[in-house]
Amino acid sequence: MSGEPPDMTRMACPSPLAHHERIVLGHGGGGVLTRELIEKVFLSAFGNPILAGLGDSGILPAAWFSSGGGERLAFSTDSFVVQPLVFPGGSIGSLAVNGTVNDLAMSGARPMALSAAFILEEGLDVGLLVRIVADMAEAARMAGVGIVTGDTKVVERGRGDGLSITTAGIGLVPADLRLGSRPPEPGDVILVSGTVGDHGMAVMSVREGLGFEAPIESDSAALHGLVADLLAACPDVSLLRDPTRGGLAMTLGELVAGKGFGIEFDEGAVPVDPVVAAACEILGLDPLQVANEGKLVAVVPEAGAEAALAALRAHPLGGKAARIGRMVADHPGLVVARTPYGGTRIVPMPLGEQLPRIC
Repeated sequence: MSGEPPDMTRMACPSPLAHHERIVLGHGGGGVLTRELIEKVFLSAFGNPILAGLGDSGILPAAWFSSGGGERLAFSTDSFVVQPLVFPGGSIGSLAVNGTVNDLAMSGARPMALSAAFILEEGLDVGLLVRIVADMAEAARMAGVGIVTGDTKVVERGRGDGLSITTAGIGLVPADLRLGSRPPEPGDVILVSGTVGDHGMAVMSVREGLGFEAPIESDSAALHGLVADLLAACPDVSLLRDPTRGGLAMTLGELVAGKGFGIEFDEGAVPVDPVVAAACEILGLDPLQVANEGKLVAVVPEAGAEAALAALRAHPLGGKAARIGRMVADHPGLVVARTPYGGTRIVPMPLGEQLPRIC
């Protein structure tokens, strides 16, 4: 025996204490500390009648599903492991809400409710957790969704990367939705809703300690309102995608992978913030491959392209929307960019992630 007292905070079930500045293993033990954590951190931020019961599942009101109008249910789930946990323009909390809301929005669904599961690392600063949860609650409020059920686990120091969050969401798809009623085809136009690469470079600028005249902020935002306006203006949108990991290059590549048509786009037409472009140049990154968290790619028929673009630009989240290219019958399965220098290049899908732990 060393003669030193044992570290009681590492016990699975420590005696309940009135206050902890850092997460201890006992916060994940299912006892008084767990309930204290849930009530003081999560319930105080996410409080709603469904969550307040603290049941094993949230029972959603029948009125949400009983219109008789033939709506369908959309369901999505995602996990978030970004580092640092707080970055310019957001945090892992707001990112978790917006990311799942956007997954639902890309199917044309109106997001309704989310679940949230937290894996906390022993030693995590409780004040930091409170801030992240507050960001998450504000993002949910802005998106008009409730966080109605969840779970919390605590892992030993050094095994949890601070904090990770898994969210799942449900939404209602209108019965008359025409999104995806026909597949993309040659002649269809490709739109992006704004500048690309903002999120990835906001995170990377903090990691690398890069300073610029203007700060780079994440574009993390919930897009279902933008999608609703787009579909109202152009109901026959063929396809929607949010270009997250792998960026625009990955999204465009996936659209034509294994298909009998290709894509041609004007590289100079892709909106990129000059500060983001400069940061990418310093780090040797291609902004087309950098993650986004508040942008969408839309494939629309030529006949509706101008109306669709106008609808995007009229929305606060789409002011820099652009028409960048189209589907073509040539070079099936390939994405070809016209460069600002008059040449062309094949844009491959990235082999792996340029930036790990980015979302």
